Amino acid sequence: MRQTLHAYPLERLLDVLREQLDLTGTKEGCGEGECGACSVFINGEIVNSCLIPVAQVAGTEIKTIEGIASENQLHAVQQAFIDCGGAQCGICTPGMVMAAVCLLEKNPNPTEADIRTGLAGNLCRCTGYMKIFESVVRACQK
Repeated sequence: MRQTLHAYPLERLLDVLREQLDLTGTKEGCGEGECGACSVFINGEIVNSCLIPVAQVAGTEIKTIEGIASENQLHAVQQAFIDCGGAQCGICTPGMVMAAVCLLEKNPNPTEADIRTGLAGNLCRCTGYMKIFESVVRACQK
């Protein structure tokens, strides 16, 4: 769905998504592009929305965590996070899911090293990396 918004050109994409479009699934973890909690897809590429000025995304396709599920069906990664307890406090979960979806779109059968590389740049405050990793492995099996 195409949206026209009024925003300051240097306003962060993260803030526009959350405050103007009520897409609050995308989280702010650090505000410096270090944690991955604010990850979104812009034209199919994963980016940290806290680093992107809204003027830079004019005319692009943006997908947030809200767009990962299809109709009434969770994405396999989302379901695996539920099944394996990969979602803990919730701050990193959207970014981790986005990174895992990105990985599996490019490589449906990743190795352990591929998964670790695919999730790199996403920090978990709860240090629950094993459950997150297990969630991605489970999603690969579906």
